[in-house]
Amino acid sequence: MPLPPELDPAAVKRWRSSSGAVIDLLAQARELGGVSAVRLGSRPTVLVTDPGAVQHVLALHPDRYVKRSHRARVLVGDGVLAATGEPWKRQRRLLQAEFTGAGIARYEQRIVGAARRTADHWAQCARTGTPTDVGEDMRFFALDTIWRSLTGHPLDETTNRELAAVEAVGAALPATPSASADAAELRAAVAADLARIDAVAEHAIAAARRGEAGPEGPGLLRVLVDAGETRPAYTDQLIRDELVTLLAAGHETTATTLTWLYLLLDRHPEARRRALDAGAAGSPERARAIRALASETLRLYPPAWLMPRHATEDDTLAGYRVEAGTDIFVCPYLTHRDPSLWPEPERFDPERFIARDEDRRSSRHGAYIPFGLGARACLGAQFAMRETTVLLEHLLPAFTPSFHTTPASAFFGITVRPDGPTPASITPVPEGS
Repeated sequence: MPLPPELDPAAVKRWRSSSGAVIDLLAQARELGGVSAVRLGSRPTVLVTDPGAVQHVLALHPDRYVKRSHRARVLVGDGVLAATGEPWKRQRRLLQAEFTGAGIARYEQRIVGAARRTADHWAQCARTGTPTDVGEDMRFFALDTIWRSLTGHPLDETTNRELAAVEAVGAALPATPSASADAAELRAAVAADLARIDAVAEHAIAAARRGEAGPEGPGLLRVLVDAGETRPAYTDQLIRDELVTLLAAGHETTATTLTWLYLLLDRHPEARRRALDAGAAGSPERARAIRALASETLRLYPPAWLMPRHATEDDTLAGYRVEAGTDIFVCPYLTHRDPSLWPEPERFDPERFIARDEDRRSSRHGAYIPFGLGARACLGAQFAMRETTVLLEHLLPAFTPSFHTTPASAFFGITVRPDGPTPASITPVPEGS
């Protein structure tokens, strides 16, 4: 039984001695096949992009391919994103009900409130001719949404300013586990930002314990505080870790997706028109077309572009031998851009997610995984799609941003995001246009 084909070590050496991004190296490895090997650190690494192998790792055998110490642990601690084993199961069970369809319905008006607030901001920009940064607006919307859902309060400017530290810590995190910095050094480098985040979390938790519900009623934080009263595992530290996990994971991925979507629409304005022409406001047809815009954006720019796992035992993966101790990189970004799975994969084509046409989209399980797959798939996937579509239902018919400049490239960190600001002028769309 062969080992996976391995990238020429000279290619790795060239990459390390140049300014090339890790995604360029992984793209070279992908050319060897859907399962290929490359040594990035002290342990062997196997890149997985083949849909069948993706299923094998993420869905069928999560006990053989596990999460190790998460890259974001310095930020989220033992929150559900980083937890493993029995603690992870307990934590996920507690939160699961809040992120089902019925659970999300409880937060619908909070999502709508955050969307209206963003629409009002764009309306003011359009009236006054004041430029805005689309990426910052999307970040504020997503953070406002999750803050309302957690606390019952609209996001205030002070909290928004303090929680900018979440992004600052995220920017300091390594792109891959093999590039991980010394944990103590990393924590020292971001100590001031962590202190700001902890202060916000401490204040919010104390208010929830006092029963100080926001104007929109008690939020998800109340679930965590109640758990702390009856379950010994839910210490003050774990409640803080879960709160910060929900804040970080609950806004950055959505904000990034919405920013990419508007950058794509800037290059493909016809896609916006087709979505709006699909049906009247509030119709199922328009809602489906708007979801397709988001789905195609997630195909091209999946926020979790790399999903690291660790092989705990010897295994056979797509006919290749994988030894215990091997790092596994599942890479949705490369799977989503595989021309054998997605015809014209670099093309922005939201119709892929509407037309039942296998010539335009892949029907293979494991070929489309923007939120992961299996037991550890993103807990908030439905929530993220709902808030994305609600905001677009408010903004797309009413406004068009005209970008002054656009980022020249993507930055591959914990998420894949535009590498630069996105300043724009907001133009109102005439009614009926």
